[in-house]
Amino acid sequence: MVRVVVADDNFLLREGLERLLATVDDLDVVGSCGDLDALLAMVAAELPDAVLTDIRMPPSHTDEGVRAALAIRAAHPQTGVVVLSQHASPSYAFALLGGATTTGIGYLLKDRVSDVQQLAGALRTVATGGSVVDPLVVQELIAARRVLADSPLTALSERELEVLAAMAEGLSNAAIAARTYSSERTVEKHINTIFTKLTLPNEPDTNRRVKAVLVYLSELSR
Repeated sequence: MVRVVVADDNFLLREGLERLLATVDDLDVVGSCGDLDALLAMVAAELPDAVLTDIRMPPSHTDEGVRAALAIRAAHPQTGVVVLSQHASPSYAFALLGGATTTGIGYLLKDRVSDVQQLAGALRTVATGGSVVDPLVVQELIAARRVLADSPLTALSERELEVLAAMAEGLSNAAIAARTYSSERTVEKHINTIFTKLTLPNEPDTNRRVKAVLVYLSELSR
């Protein structure tokens, strides 16, 4: 079972999330709350496998979910966090995933809560140390952007940029291979080359795939 804590200041939405997650056999909601301080206290008491939190909560209704995620990951590395947001925000995505570690963090749009399997999958992923970025968030970030001349992305070939863009859309290696009419082995080689050219170290607490996507998105948003 994946033990989950839910945090949202909207009582009806919080109740709805609890009931939705209760329909998934391997998820167990062990607590819920409505503000930042209560969330941090509940996580310390329950030590859940995953947290599902709104991005805006009391006291300031700004970025409490982001701050909670970073604090929880620092104090309780065994607990993953999925943050829900009403809108795609580059600043929130970079704050959540641009730090020294990218493990155990997810960023999804609230529209995803209507798809219980997508939500459950995200909670399972962060609970096991993975990272999840909503493809719709990525699409918003890359829309109508351009790569600057002094960008580190200029070191990449046209095909490598194509592969990286597909990674940013959330495509798997198999899906990228199908899009580019190549083999998965070729895609893997392109991805490893991208990691090398972007000087992304192969460290145990760093998801290089997520880091590469963040470099791409940060350059496109300059």
